[in-house]
Amino acid sequence: VRLVESGGGLVTAGGSLRLSCAAAGIVSSRVNIGWFRLAPGREREAVSCISRYNGAARYADSVKDRFTISSDNSNGTVSLLMNNLRPEDTATYYCAMYYGMGCLLDFRQYAHWGRGTQVTVSS
Repeated sequence: VRLVESGGGLVTAGGSLRLSCAAAGIVSSRVNIGWFRLAPGREREAVSCISRYNGAARYADSVKDRFTISSDNSNGTVSLLMNNLRPEDTATYYCAMYYGMGCLLDFRQYAHWGRGTQVTVSS
């Protein structure tokens, strides 16, 4: 399995970014893709996840109503649309996956990880 993130960058507060996770080598439709973030001095935080099997999604409270996760099963890409970005959203964002029926916001479930993409939000 190979996961490659893209779409990070520098944006001012209130702006938007769309992250993409290109997944290759997945051999089942029962796949969960999650987004996590890590900022200096902070613990890894779950952001959102989606089941590619049924489209069910979950969000951390800190991003609910601002971020939207979606999956394009035709090309194996999962996107994270981030609106109304805040300086506290600054972090390296990672996508990850595991096989299963429903996604969980628990990094311990995820067996495969990308290398991350940096998001910086200036105030």
